[in-house]
Amino acid sequence: MSKTVQLKNGKSVPPLGIGTWMIGDEPTREKQEIEAILTGIKAGMTLIDTAEMYGEGRSEILVGKALKQYFVEGSRDDVFVVSKVLPWNAGKGNMRKSCVNSLERLGLKYLDMYLYHWIGNVPLKEVVEGLNALQDEGLIRSWGVSNFDTRDMEKLLKIPGGDKCQVNQVLYHLGSRGIEYDLIDYMNDHDIALMSYCPLAQGGRLSKGLRENPVVGDIARAHGVTPTQVLLAWNIRNGHTIAIPKSSSAVHIKENADSVNLELTLADIQALDGEFAPPSCKMPLDTE
Repeated sequence: MSKTVQLKNGKSVPPLGIGTWMIGDEPTREKQEIEAILTGIKAGMTLIDTAEMYGEGRSEILVGKALKQYFVEGSRDDVFVVSKVLPWNAGKGNMRKSCVNSLERLGLKYLDMYLYHWIGNVPLKEVVEGLNALQDEGLIRSWGVSNFDTRDMEKLLKIPGGDKCQVNQVLYHLGSRGIEYDLIDYMNDHDIALMSYCPLAQGGRLSKGLRENPVVGDIARAHGVTPTQVLLAWNIRNGHTIAIPKSSSAVHIKENADSVNLELTLADIQALDGEFAPPSCKMPLDTE
């Protein structure tokens, strides 16, 4: 995967990674899900996103099993592993323990990135101090946040050490563009990358509506690709976004990976804007 997103700390990561929400929950699918992760890594989707919350650690365990298989021939340096700490575990007493537990489930000595999953009751200053302490100790290489809106980011960057934040992971897809009003611009101004979760929508009616939209379909046919690939190419079009679609199928993972080669034209972008209008006012941060 030749395209990359460069983080503020100089590290380059692929614009498409592997999301693992709801992966690892069903033992009968373990082999299939491990195969999907390995397929994604070999296709260049070397960023893997997980969290202690996902399946109460089961997602991290499954990712760990996939990585163990990969490391038989591949290197730890080949992959960029991201996990997240729950808000109620983000205080001084619990954050390090949560991080170590995640590492044990993953079978790793360090995380490439650790995210504060969403804003809770722990003072943000204490959260930042904890994340920087983990980085100083070498348990994590970098950190970021998740589900932060513009005002939250402003507060974060006023805290000493808050400028070490590398990414903000938020929901973003063609049917949910609210962050384009001011959050994306603010993040770009401060060299903080967008990590986009649910770039294909979470599923059900909304996801079906995006994939089966006639404009999306016309663009897909014109390029000889699938609607899924159009949606992902649109998501990462600005060069500062890392999309982390979730898939438990090796076939779908390969389809996702191939979308990085699709270059949408200005006419394509304008047609999608006409069908799914950019925001004209501030909107609440979407999480569903």
